[in-house]
Amino acid sequence: MEILLFGIAKDIVGKSKIQFAAGEGQPTSVKELRQTLESAYPDLGRLSSMAVAVNSEYVRDELILKPGDEIAIIPPVSGG
Repeated sequence: MEILLFGIAKDIVGKSKIQFAAGEGQPTSVKELRQTLESAYPDLGRLSSMAVAVNSEYVRDELILKPGDEIAIIPPVSGG
């Protein structure tokens, strides 16, 4: 499973991609993915919001992840 990170999420993690090996320990839902990421990178949990897109569509936490899904973590955007 490959997760793409953008903006401040990329800065917090220190890289633009995270790989999860298939099998045990791999998140099965978006909610579980959020919990796994926030456990590994506590500063992600401090963001005011963090959208998750799967296969280029924003999704809810209840979505079940499937092998081959393209996952993107999109933090709040600021600017003028």
